[in-house]
Amino acid sequence: MKETDIIVGSKGSECRLNKREKLVVLIGPTAVGKTKLSIELAKRFNGEIISGDSMQIYKGMDIGTAKIMPSEMEGIPHHLIDIKNPDEPFSVAEFQELVRLKIAEISQRGKLPMIVGGTGLYIQSVICDYQFSDAPSDDHFRIMLEKRADIEGNEKLHRELMEVDPESANKIHPNNVRRVIRALEVYHVTGKTVSNYQKNQQPELMYQTAMIGLTMEREMLYERINKRVDLMISDGLLPEVEKLYVHGLKGCQSIQAIGYKEIYEYFQAHVTLEEAITQLKQNSRRYAKRQLTWFRNKMNVDWFDMTDAVSLGGFEKKLDEISTYIEGKLQLKSNT
Repeated sequence: MKETDIIVGSKGSECRLNKREKLVVLIGPTAVGKTKLSIELAKRFNGEIISGDSMQIYKGMDIGTAKIMPSEMEGIPHHLIDIKNPDEPFSVAEFQELVRLKIAEISQRGKLPMIVGGTGLYIQSVICDYQFSDAPSDDHFRIMLEKRADIEGNEKLHRELMEVDPESANKIHPNNVRRVIRALEVYHVTGKTVSNYQKNQQPELMYQTAMIGLTMEREMLYERINKRVDLMISDGLLPEVEKLYVHGLKGCQSIQAIGYKEIYEYFQAHVTLEEAITQLKQNSRRYAKRQLTWFRNKMNVDWFDMTDAVSLGGFEKKLDEISTYIEGKLQLKSNT
């Protein structure tokens, strides 16, 4: 990645990406308090929020994904919410492309882009730029692939990459021909996938990034998750899922989301409602645990414990602490 690059979207849209744009990433498990904190941080730093949740992209899936409502946004622009119908697929590569374009657009308006969410792989795909300069190359093979891309199209090469290295193919958009070709080249020369190189490589950050992770004492987090599920039920999760069910949505990526697959089991008469709710709580707690493990193992995060911010009314103090961290990390001044 050069100091500046042109990102070309799937529909031909272009946006100039500066490698050193400032970016706040706010991650953490479900129910830890990301939404409230992100709004306050956006107010302080003139920010706009990009959803980093792989399921909040779907229209009509509001309650089960804990999607922020317009009345809760307090005037802060939010992006990548309600951009897909529930029967449409969505990939890491598509997310990467859309978010990188949004980061460039928001930065060009003089605002601070903030990715907020809990889908680690999706977020990592945006902020990390894996370099493979040390991997062997084959100039003749690469030139041949470039010619084939011109003649046969990008999709053909991307399908070939999917056959030999599906993990990389899922992260690379078909229109990112340079990356697709490089991944095929590495496999051709070494017999190893680019994914294998990534596992032993420290990726380069694409942006000046303040990586903020929120955590909480586990018993309190699990209690908040259980209460959130109860609130979802009282707020109308069943009618929301039923609407999808009666429209015949089955086997879709969206329906595999926690909060939907459990209630589907109930509508299919496989379990009682009580069993479905119990399973939903259990799956949500397990997911929170997996999120924390993933973030700690895969990303270089600066962690902030939210336990006191919730239990002892110390939210403002924690907000000030995290604001000070952002000021130092990104050399910014807050509005307070």
